[in-house]
Amino acid sequence: MVRWNLSERHQVILALAVITLYLSPLFILGENAHIRVHDNLDSNLAWYKILSESGKIFGGIESTIPQVMNGLPRNALGSELTLIVWLYHFFPTMVAYALSQALTRYIAFFGMFLLLKKHFLQGEKWHFVCVGVALAFALTPFWPSGMLSTLGMPLALWAFLNIRKGERDWHNYAVLTLLPLYSSFVLGFFFFLFAIAIFWVIDVLRGKGLNLKFFFSIAYMTFIYLIVEYRLVGSFLLITEANSRDEYFHARLSLWRVIRLTFKNFLLGHTHVMTVHGLVILPVILLALYIVIIKRLWKKEKLFLLLFVINFLLSAWYAFWFYKGWLPLTERFHVLDTFNFARFHFLRPMVIYVSFALALKIWMEHSISLKTLAHFLIAAQLFVLFLFNDEIVYHRKPTVKEFYSVELFSEIKQYIGKPVEDYRVASIGIHPAISQFNGFYTLDSYNNFYPLSYKYQFRRIIAAELEKNQTIRTYFDEWGGRCYIFTAELGKRYMFKKNAKVKLKTLQINTEAFKDMGGEYIFSAIPIENASENRLGLMKIFTSAQSPWKIYLYKAM
Repeated sequence: MVRWNLSERHQVILALAVITLYLSPLFILGENAHIRVHDNLDSNLAWYKILSESGKIFGGIESTIPQVMNGLPRNALGSELTLIVWLYHFFPTMVAYALSQALTRYIAFFGMFLLLKKHFLQGEKWHFVCVGVALAFALTPFWPSGMLSTLGMPLALWAFLNIRKGERDWHNYAVLTLLPLYSSFVLGFFFFLFAIAIFWVIDVLRGKGLNLKFFFSIAYMTFIYLIVEYRLVGSFLLITEANSRDEYFHARLSLWRVIRLTFKNFLLGHTHVMTVHGLVILPVILLALYIVIIKRLWKKEKLFLLLFVINFLLSAWYAFWFYKGWLPLTERFHVLDTFNFARFHFLRPMVIYVSFALALKIWMEHSISLKTLAHFLIAAQLFVLFLFNDEIVYHRKPTVKEFYSVELFSEIKQYIGKPVEDYRVASIGIHPAISQFNGFYTLDSYNNFYPLSYKYQFRRIIAAELEKNQTIRTYFDEWGGRCYIFTAELGKRYMFKKNAKVKLKTLQINTEAFKDMGGEYIFSAIPIENASENRLGLMKIFTSAQSPWKIYLYKAM
């Protein structure tokens, strides 16, 4: 167990208080909080509610959820062995969201703190750096439904390094057992475990022996993930029907665009693994690199140099995954398209923040003035991260309550006056997740795992619109995760508030194809001027002072 002296304990308590302050808007505001829309409100939060209310949490491998896409595969909505599913089952949406954020950030803090203190910055004089960098790491804007997929990596690395050294402490194996219950294999830990396996191979090649305890610990955590993600494994091995992932094409960028993307990712990061490192951390690392070079500290700081190289290579790998030169291989090995191997860059948050800690150590060891500045820079990074709090970043977006507008959609439901399972709807100008959250059965959805036959069937509805706009045609045909009613006039814009001065003037949809799939109503956030040409009749306009949407209810005639 870890023992803290009084000074260190106070630092840890202060750090936990800062995390609590950072999280406070979620607990205080609840549904009135502002949070991320992309890959969050527009998808995952609705999915958890759909799954919870479907009665299919324990559904079989081949079971479906009728509310979405006339029968979305149950496997598309995650394993019931992942604890986040149960958070959203037992608690209201925003209570579950706040608890998940708190759980993730507190564990992220302790994981990075333990890792730095034991394996990178040993000694009392580094306590402040360990606590400060761990706190900064815990405040990074991670993808909410990723849970501990990236922020749990330091804790896992701490456990693996302990086992590698021969420790038999049960805490190490508890970490390797519990982390898979609150993280994703394909959205983080597959790549982490692959990297750890390479680490083990390098140890063997360097003559350090087989270290079977280390090897079997890697195999053990992988095995736990395969159990937790048994639906994913089952979908891959047992279900032969083609799905939407089979038409995911990624290799399309020229060499010049790949080089640009490499440096963009290196400097700015990625939306799912935001590190917010460009303003403070990157200059600190670069100056530390300068100190290492001019003072010729190659051997002493070889770990820092290795992490710097790894950091850049991860960005390069991410960018080059989209290089069109991959096409011959992707055509021969289909898995290179269906599985996103670019996600090795999900290791970058851990790599960057460990590098930050080592860079500060280099500063403090080689200059008294830089030692004082190092403490200030930790505070500066924390200040920058607070500016990235969702409540600040998304304050111009609808609140959670406004986004889902339950009262407004209840009015629509009452006006239609039929059981929701007896008809199907689709949306234009708003995310279908809004209708799904409110219990409607939708033909459209945001999901990247559904039958390919359904994608072709749905495509008939929007075929004419796709022909008019190459951007949305490529987006739908070569990915299709957003199975939306795309229009050439709106392009890839999905949200129009009631004050938007936009109208659809040249809409061309196949209403018969829509009706053949059970479609009866279209919820449009903007007026369709040529509705009659598309055999759509305007039934009523719904609006509310409490909702940002104005919904034009059209019925297919």
